[in-house]
Amino acid sequence: MKHLLFSLAIMGVLSQSSIAQSLKTPSPSTPQYVKQDFGLSSIELSYSRPGIKGRKIFGDLVPFGKVWRTGANQATTLTFGDAVTIGGTMIPAGKYGLLSIPGANEWTLIITHQTDVTSAAAYKPDQDIVRIKATPQQLPFSVETFTIMFGNVLSSSCDLQLLWDNTFVSFPITTDIDSKVMTQIDNAMNKDTHPYFAAALYYLENGKDLNKALEWFNQAIAQDPTAFFAVYQKARCLAKLGRKQEAITTAKLGIDLAQKAGNADYVALNQKLISSLQ
Repeated sequence: MKHLLFSLAIMGVLSQSSIAQSLKTPSPSTPQYVKQDFGLSSIELSYSRPGIKGRKIFGDLVPFGKVWRTGANQATTLTFGDAVTIGGTMIPAGKYGLLSIPGANEWTLIITHQTDVTSAAAYKPDQDIVRIKATPQQLPFSVETFTIMFGNVLSSSCDLQLLWDNTFVSFPITTDIDSKVMTQIDNAMNKDTHPYFAAALYYLENGKDLNKALEWFNQAIAQDPTAFFAVYQKARCLAKLGRKQEAITTAKLGIDLAQKAGNADYVALNQKLISSLQ
């Protein structure tokens, strides 16, 4: 009888264990993985997202003046595909931790070599790469779920933004793409296949030599006289050079080519350019 009771008890324990192992429930602080194209590479963000759930957040759940992992559960990390500059410090490509010290009037954001900090006790100040001061802003609404996102994304700069409850904090990230793109252009122009349009457009958009850009637009159009998009950009280049009448004539050609291609967007762009020059 004792052997039977013991066997039944063991079976019950095994049964409960099996049920527990097969039960999947939602995480109370769901992880999020964000990949943002940036510069000539990308930034990858990994963090967990706690919710307010009726609690007081900053100054209570997240104390002021203490290191916070900037999320929940897992460590918050940033992986840079290329070197970036944060707070005046150049940071090589690689994976890093993001920590913060919230305050009522000022936050300190920390980029650290540590990528496994899940508690303040694990934080090692000597692993800091850079500290950035940021002023928290009051939101006119409440954000239930802690959110980190990339905003104001441009070719060589973006902002890393933190939002939770009614607090907003951000800091800028920049990267040097100009020297890399210029090197690519120089190398490409020494080959048989010349990226005239891409090179000209980069020069036009980034304040480079407009006469060189115009030369390359002409060469791109010579390769494909029906390239209405190249003709429009050439008209823009002429306008920036102050050659208004030539810009208008070129834009009118752009309208004709865009109409033949059935592209109403470029018809409108050329018309707008002409209006701005008259």
